[in-house]
Amino acid sequence: MTAPSWDLSIAYQGLDDLKIEQDIQLIEQCIDALKLHVGNRVQVQVMQNAVQTSEAAGTLMATINTFATCHASVDSSDDTAKALMGRIAKLNSTLSQSFAPYSDTITHADNDFIEQVLAHNSGDVSGQAFQFDCLRRLADTKLSVAEEQLLTAFEVDGKDAWGRMYDNLTGTLQVELEYADGTTEQMGFSQAASLLYGNDFAKQPIAWKAIQKAMEVHKESFASVLNALAGWRHTEIEKRSTKREVHFLEPSLHDSRISEKTLDTMMSVAKSNRHVGQKAGKLMARVHQLDEMKPWNHQAAMPELTDSQGESGYSFDEAIEVIRSAFSEVAPEMAEFVDVMVENGWIDAAPSEQRRLGAYCTKLAATRSPLVFMTWGGSRSDLLTLAHELGHAFHNWVMKDMPLCKTRYPMTLAETASIFAENIVRDYLLSQAQNTNEKLEMLWEELSSCYALMVNIPVRFEFEKAFYKQRKNGELSANQLSELMSEHWQAWYGDSMSEADPYFWASKLHFSISEVSFYNYPYLFGYLFSKGVYAQREGKGESFYTDYIALLRDTGSMNAEEVVEKHLGMKLTDDEFWQQSIDRVKEKVDEFERLLDSNK
Repeated sequence: MTAPSWDLSIAYQGLDDLKIEQDIQLIEQCIDALKLHVGNRVQVQVMQNAVQTSEAAGTLMATINTFATCHASVDSSDDTAKALMGRIAKLNSTLSQSFAPYSDTITHADNDFIEQVLAHNSGDVSGQAFQFDCLRRLADTKLSVAEEQLLTAFEVDGKDAWGRMYDNLTGTLQVELEYADGTTEQMGFSQAASLLYGNDFAKQPIAWKAIQKAMEVHKESFASVLNALAGWRHTEIEKRSTKREVHFLEPSLHDSRISEKTLDTMMSVAKSNRHVGQKAGKLMARVHQLDEMKPWNHQAAMPELTDSQGESGYSFDEAIEVIRSAFSEVAPEMAEFVDVMVENGWIDAAPSEQRRLGAYCTKLAATRSPLVFMTWGGSRSDLLTLAHELGHAFHNWVMKDMPLCKTRYPMTLAETASIFAENIVRDYLLSQAQNTNEKLEMLWEELSSCYALMVNIPVRFEFEKAFYKQRKNGELSANQLSELMSEHWQAWYGDSMSEADPYFWASKLHFSISEVSFYNYPYLFGYLFSKGVYAQREGKGESFYTDYIALLRDTGSMNAEEVVEKHLGMKLTDDEFWQQSIDRVKEKVDEFERLLDSNK
């Protein structure tokens, strides 16, 4: 399979490109300018200049950091890339500290002053209205300027260092697969993890057990990461609770731009409907000819239904053609975008031993170029992962003409375009199915997503929520974390999978991201929200694409509740919104069951 590697030359020619040093000097000049004029920040023009200066420096910094991160993602042992990332992290901390006094003024100034600042002809300033509003909502949790600066300074070698430790450990970790004939095979952690998504079913329990063994060996290190991150966040929240008590979920809710009531409503409806996800798992087990799913195969590809089914894998080029064709049924522009991504070399999917885990989409802020990273294995799951990340990339692409400050959408809404893209591809594959077996293959991906997003994601959320509650009273041991994970695993998986994945808290990257806590429920939000958006496709006809683009372009300038009310005419705090989406998922699960029963 000829999966591609990135061409990042649109930003820099390499990690040793002199332009990187020149851009770092520009960032330092911006920081100096902010420090020079800080005493006059109550003047409208000074504040406007400060916002423009901060945006300019931030854009350069984000571009360099993305460039270095891309190199480190492909080769986690690249010391030059990691050194540059560390340097930018410190520089970013310095920029944040330099802008802290201006941020404090924005937070506490009267409305008249804010309106005057926003009355500027540059989009980098006038486009800040929503961002300013978000900042001002946090007024009663803000520390003094000096304290905010101190906290930001400590983060680089404190909180963020723990996240880097996790990335470095998992990126270089080797696992050993032990086969029945006594032979062994060593491979990188990410390569072993990718086996769990494919169709080499004989290797999956072996790979999973090898990962479990590696997690067991390093469990104290992984537990230290989780405890340190949660401990840091609890301490910060305690310091911010001078005017009122701040809950540990508040930073996540603020970043997700949703209310606590919205989250509670979604999780409550999901819990009362967890039988839908469990049914999906049981149907998947039937196809595997098992009584229940196992922790090593619940993300796997579908087993072949007949001996003559043929090769079920995809080359990377074949996957791109499928995605392009599916996107074209929504709008020609979406198909053309796939060509842009491929032709510009903005996708990296070639397997390599030192690659980081997972898949993601990012962008080069200076050029607005979206970039996709994944590890290609050839499964249908890989195809849908690629579609998912290209959906994220498309979201960035349709906002490329907007000021950067208006494109910073939250995770909850970030999943809109990605899961929408998955739905497009699934339905396209289903429409191409020639017989019952092929229809079952396509609907399998609906079951797999339902099982992952309506069962596994809530497990992550409930585990993390319980962990944070207990962490207030002290650190949890690795064994306690495994017991807590197993408890919530059973509560959500029920009889669809009796064996838990006790070290999921260690092997899943999402729990150890230093920048974001509760990196889980936004996926369920995006999944169900996207189902609601996708349902409009048939009803709106030709007008859908225009409306869809308008929705995506609003995601950086509104709270999630406002986006839903404006574009879908519904309320996120009503059970009905979430139930209607789950009902659509249930229809797919039931359809799979009917086809499976008729195929005996």
